[in-house]
Amino acid sequence: MALVLQAYTFAQQYVASYLHPTPTKSPMGLKLGVISTAQINPAAIIHPAETHPDVILYGIASRDLETAKQAAQKYNFKKAYGSYQDLIDDPEIDFVYISTPNGLHYEWASKALRAGKHVLCEKPFTSNAEEARKLVELAKVKGLVCEEAFHWQFHPSAHLFREILDSGRYGRILRTSAIMTASPGVPDGDIRWQFELSGGSSMDMTYALSFTRFAVHGAKLKEVQSAVARPYAQDKRVDEAMHSLILFEDPKDGHLIQSRIYTDMARQWVIKKIVPRVWEFPSIEVETDKAIIYYYNAMMPHLYHYISITDKTTGKTEYKKQYKGGPCWGESWTTGGKGGKAYWSTYRYQLEAFTEKVRGKHVPYWISGEESIAQMEAIDAIYKIAGLPTRPSVSKEMKS
Repeated sequence: MALVLQAYTFAQQYVASYLHPTPTKSPMGLKLGVISTAQINPAAIIHPAETHPDVILYGIASRDLETAKQAAQKYNFKKAYGSYQDLIDDPEIDFVYISTPNGLHYEWASKALRAGKHVLCEKPFTSNAEEARKLVELAKVKGLVCEEAFHWQFHPSAHLFREILDSGRYGRILRTSAIMTASPGVPDGDIRWQFELSGGSSMDMTYALSFTRFAVHGAKLKEVQSAVARPYAQDKRVDEAMHSLILFEDPKDGHLIQSRIYTDMARQWVIKKIVPRVWEFPSIEVETDKAIIYYYNAMMPHLYHYISITDKTTGKTEYKKQYKGGPCWGESWTTGGKGGKAYWSTYRYQLEAFTEKVRGKHVPYWISGEESIAQMEAIDAIYKIAGLPTRPSVSKEMKS
């Protein structure tokens, strides 16, 4: 369902940018450079930047100059570059968005940081935990912002979900179950199947692990109890699907939380070649002492979502939604007014926080470098228990 969701959000972003006029850009706006011409760019950064008065679409790079020129003309960038390095070398650019294949994230994020650029890097942050630690340290040394683009965590509904769990009204978290699938599946030949570019369901669908760690935040990973992969037929090192059972330890009282995580880049259809599982939106269920709490479509909640709370005693279920404001954004003034805009996507909320962070201002929500390191450590641990190699480092620096 992940591919369908992406298509929906592209359409939603296009309509939103059409219905809401482009604001007057600040003459002191941050100049954005986009590294790669990936399909995700319009939804993830271009349309959000169009509605942000303090972000200027300055440059876009491809390894082919003509491709970059076409993208620049289509989306009104000021400049096009025939290599990623040319973009990074441009002193006019303030920050870069990196949407290269997973295996190239560390290389180009580190080069951008060394060139004095702030970095917003697509998930997964890096290929492995070692790269994540080096990247976070480099950003600290340079005094620059470097963030993993887990956009969903910036949406008001995610903050409501966490507030419900943290409130104590429903007792302790006992277990969680998160799922993310692609049905129809990711087509053969896609870069997400390439081991050398850090492919695999645990990498590309790292959202499911992110949902889990967000829900049990503060709890420490104690043990990966089980990790069973369904190997990709054309490369057994790549996980087509992964079932994981992880134990987290709550630091408040030491009780253990069992978390099931299921990712699948080629989810079996209900009826082969006729009925895919289009209803399987990326979601998470959390059982507490007193309730079952379910966050439906946690990945793209701006399209549609709900948080259901089923009371174990009465069996009654209540539903909650949050498209603007909420626990984090509710009292915050944004470039769209107090609490943001209901039509803003997860990506737009993310960009709002990112630009404020770059300006050195307080942000309602943030994903720390330490969180991204812990995320990659968990992925490495899952691969180890599954008997698969961690994703390799492509960068020459990491190999030396």
